[in-house]
Amino acid sequence: MANTPVRDRSTILVLNGPNLNLLGLRQPEIYGTDSLADVEKLVAATAAPHGLTTDCRQSNHEGQLIDWIQEARERHAAVIINPAGYSHTSVALRDALATCDDMPILEVHISNIHQREPFRQHSYVSALASGVIAGCGIQGYAFAVERVATLLAAMKK
Repeated sequence: MANTPVRDRSTILVLNGPNLNLLGLRQPEIYGTDSLADVEKLVAATAAPHGLTTDCRQSNHEGQLIDWIQEARERHAAVIINPAGYSHTSVALRDALATCDDMPILEVHISNIHQREPFRQHSYVSALASGVIAGCGIQGYAFAVERVATLLAAMKK
């Protein structure tokens, strides 16, 4: 029992999927010129007034994202995820998120996936999410933090 992790009810896990490490460099006409570091600063600044902290991680590897989601079940209050290209392809990522059914999950997309190619218009994650924010640029992450704060406050009542 001594090694059992304790869930931190004030930390939001913010996960970013493949190629988001190239924000600001890759297709700025679609994703803008802000970097992943800018996203991380934004979510931390948005969370702080609510007494929340963020744990920001990015991976290009599906298995790593799944490991972090499984860890979140024991360690985090909520998950904000931009699954990027895995939105449209990863049943495994969806199945991992399904195990987090007692916490808020917010899905974020920088671009409006519904205005893009048909294969990008479906997300396996959306059906499990407490909310989906798309097409708001990196500001969508701040909206997601605000929604998580509201949902966590409601869970305490």
